[in-house]
Amino acid sequence: MKIKILAALLGSAALSPAVAQAAELNLICSADVVICEKLVGAFEAGHSEINVNMVRLSSGETYAKLRAEARNPQTDLWWGGTGDPHLQAAADELTAEYKSPSLPQLQDWAVKQAEVSGYRTVGVYTGALGWGYNTDIFAKKGLKEPACWADLLDPGLKGEIQIADPNSSGTAYTALATLVQIMGEDKAFDYLKALNKNVSQYTKSGSAPVKAAARGETGLGIVFMHDAVSQTVEGFPIKTIAPCEGTGFEVGSMSLVEGAQNPDEAKAFYEWVLTPEAQNLMPEAGSFQIPSNKAATTAKEVPDLSKIKLIDYHFAKFGSADERKRLLTRWDSEIGGRAGQ
Repeated sequence: MKIKILAALLGSAALSPAVAQAAELNLICSADVVICEKLVGAFEAGHSEINVNMVRLSSGETYAKLRAEARNPQTDLWWGGTGDPHLQAAADELTAEYKSPSLPQLQDWAVKQAEVSGYRTVGVYTGALGWGYNTDIFAKKGLKEPACWADLLDPGLKGEIQIADPNSSGTAYTALATLVQIMGEDKAFDYLKALNKNVSQYTKSGSAPVKAAARGETGLGIVFMHDAVSQTVEGFPIKTIAPCEGTGFEVGSMSLVEGAQNPDEAKAFYEWVLTPEAQNLMPEAGSFQIPSNKAATTAKEVPDLSKIKLIDYHFAKFGSADERKRLLTRWDSEIGGRAGQ
């Protein structure tokens, strides 16, 4: 992410051998851009010999990019975003098998993600699905706090809900898969069609809905709970809710790309970002997930998963490319982002 102004001003001949031979790392980050920039900046500070070229893409966008570039990969490492697309990339052998020596330091759920994928991905953080709503808007409009998934169908919430599009967002795909597991597929799609009447917008990014609620542009965003918490910490009137019927959760993941041009630099970042020192940086950037390293500190603002009714999320099934394609095809056909209809 270093800007190479010197080369532009002086020309490549003026560069010293050390600068001319600087290593590169092409990184896609699927978490919030603030934490992406925080991690890259800290890594570069300790690894001055590596220039990180980082782009922020949602999980669904990244999966599509890796598929499109499979014969000539332009990406070395994919960090963050929901685990389902990482598992889909692993099943397609778009990502590389790598058994990190750091695995014994990680939480069981992070190691299980590696095992399920054939060691083509690993868990870096976790967090539960829920929503955040703007208490000022709800009070002004006399709306009742929604405690359950069923409450989101209240006609009074028409035009007050945002959720991402599951084609681009891992968050929204997790919501789709969660509802299918809670209700059964047909009832889940009946629910989503009813919910659609209250949705004002399907966003590209998974965290965008609660950011819109924080700005007062909508009443409620269906997001991972840590994304709602980050808005509260910033001072916005956002209250975080875990649905009473139960909810799914993510295992935010990281994957090395098969055929990467800079595999050694990718592994250097991979191992560094699994350390407690790196993971402890996340709350400083307003990122309140549960870290995967056992020695990392969980911020006090992080939602307590022991107090949330979590479903037994079927990562292997809903992380398969065939299941994802089938569910998204049905979502496109029956809902298709036609908000408010």
